[in-house]
This record gives sequence, structure tokens and C-alpha cells, in this order.
Amino acid sequence: MQVIVNTDSNVNGTERVAGALETIVEESLSRYGERLTRVEVHLSDESAGRSSTDDIKCTLEARPAGGTPVVVTENANAVEEALTGALHKMKSLLETHFGKLDARKGNLPMGEVV
Repeated sequence: MQVIVNTDSNVNGTERVAGALETIVEESLSRYGERLTRVEVHLSDESAGRSSTDDIKCTLEARPAGGTPVVVTENANAVEEALTGALHKMKSLLETHFGKLDARKGNLPMGEVV
């Protein structure tokens, strides 16, 4: 699973910050690592530097191998909060997405070992 972090000009997107965010995403979605080819993180400041609530937007786009990309979005006051909320939504979405695929294909549910 490849993780790509993109930020707009109003969000601190240094290599160090991007590396830390990549690690958080990889650890959080590690359960789905073999089933995802890429995860893109898009961070933006909706208010362009003005002070307001829930102005940091995090969009996560996960690309399942051989499937259609799935997307979630979360707004929060800080980058970490937005990323955490988006990851929570993505994990729930992927659980449903892969669960339906497994049920349709007759595969074992994720994490079940025979």
C-alpha cells in the first residue's frame, strides 16, 4: 500500500509532517494493506488562514486492488483531528466494502483463519 500526502499552501506540509502522517495512515489501515494499492491524503484549510471552526478538511481516497476508489471526508479544527476522523470513517467504509465483496465471492471474512 502506497500512501501519498497532499496539502494546500495553507497547511504545513513539510517532509517531516508528511512522513508522520504517512506512518499514521499505514498503521491505521494496515489490516487492509494487501487489498489496497494506494491511499491518498488531501489536507486543506477551507478558510485559507482565517480563524474559524472546523476549517481543516481531510479527504482520504483509498484504491482497492482491481476496484473502484472509495472516498471519505472529515472537517476539524486541527490536522490530527481531521485525519483521525477521516481514518475512522475509512476503516468503517473498508470493512463494509470488503465484507460485501467477501460475502459475494464466498471468501472468508477479513481476519478469519481456517
